[in-house]
Amino acid sequence: TTNKRNLLLPPSPPKLPIIGNLHNIGRYPHRSLKSLAQRFGPLMSLRFGNVPILVVSSADAASEIKKTHDLTFVNRPKCSLFQKLLYDYKDVASAPYGEYRRQMKSICVLNLLSNRRDQSYRGVREEETALAVEKIEKSSSLCSPVNLSELFSATTTNVICRIALGRKYSEDTNKFGKLLNEFTELLGTPDVGDYLPWLAWLSHVNGLHGKAEKVAKELDEFRDGVLEEHMNRHDRHLNDHAGIQGEYQKDFVDILLEIQRENTVGFPLEKISIKALILWAMTELLRHPKIMKKLQNEVRNVSAENSSISVDDLDNMRYLKAVIKETLRLHPPIPLLLPTISTKDVKLKGYDIIQGTQVIINAWAIGRDPASWENPEEFLPDRRICPGILFAIAINELLLANLVHKFDWSLPGGAKEKDLDMTETGGLTIRKKSPLIAVANRCSF
Repeated sequence: TTNKRNLLLPPSPPKLPIIGNLHNIGRYPHRSLKSLAQRFGPLMSLRFGNVPILVVSSADAASEIKKTHDLTFVNRPKCSLFQKLLYDYKDVASAPYGEYRRQMKSICVLNLLSNRRDQSYRGVREEETALAVEKIEKSSSLCSPVNLSELFSATTTNVICRIALGRKYSEDTNKFGKLLNEFTELLGTPDVGDYLPWLAWLSHVNGLHGKAEKVAKELDEFRDGVLEEHMNRHDRHLNDHAGIQGEYQKDFVDILLEIQRENTVGFPLEKISIKALILWAMTELLRHPKIMKKLQNEVRNVSAENSSISVDDLDNMRYLKAVIKETLRLHPPIPLLLPTISTKDVKLKGYDIIQGTQVIINAWAIGRDPASWENPEEFLPDRRICPGILFAIAINELLLANLVHKFDWSLPGGAKEKDLDMTETGGLTIRKKSPLIAVANRCSF
């Protein structure tokens, strides 16, 4: 075993007996960890109870972990809430490294997320974007402010439901949306028993485990209903075509059931919301009218005489892509990446990282690192963007382009840009706490 006295561990703030550094973490952990990293460095050693933690706040260290030492940090630590909510670690994100996870990732990449499959759903995105624009036009004609938070939530939920599940669940939209929000919030809630096992009983007393079991049960029942609906549709389709399956628009569930029928191992249905990103992008544009104007000029020039933006137009909108990238830099949907755990002792940037250390990469801090970005707190789409921060989210580009194409936007009641509330709310993802209300004025070209 390694002699701990000879180890060179990353710098660490002072620890308290028993709880370690848990007292250093405030309401917004990504902000607390960034403040600590400014004092103790981009590689920082903490202890949460009896668990060793490594906090990574620089792009080069994160890259070394993900590329050079990827097999050392390939597994995720056990978490009681993940176990309850994610089918006992059978989802792609938390499954242990091995053949099962390899097959699951292969199914996702090849069958669900390929370019060919993505292109087949462009009509869904365009239809739902057109419906959103119609709602804004109606509000604009009535001179009513638009609740963009509700609009983005409904639009992205409808797109994802149609692509993943085959139809909207409008009759259950509020319940379904509330359930997904509770699910995401629970995934980002720390369970004290994971760090201080002798206090595990607290999560039963305060209702955390009870809430997790309730949400898991309700989501499971919803998924069961979706699966049964699709299996019945498949059987009807076979009967209608005398045993020969005809062509129809397949959604994610159809594809998964097809794989299952071919004796490929299945996995539970899951969905991560993207509505937060669109909301942050519109918030930043409303805070920066000059950037909004530049984006509108690009979108309106590319669209020329067209009444709306299509997926084909997006390739020519470089500034739009820069706005999306800059929004991702300042407001990453998941500020603290899901933790991994070291499977053996390893050297990282000259420091010793011992086996069993949980690694937390602070994506929010990396996006605001002055060593990588000039004026890191400013929203500047014109800056040169690191290509690694971009991951394709087609509905964001399409919806945002159509919003700035057809309408000029302002804040209601003569409010100023500086008055916008930028407060976040927590969970696995960070969202804007207060709804974004704005006034849309129809643009006359």
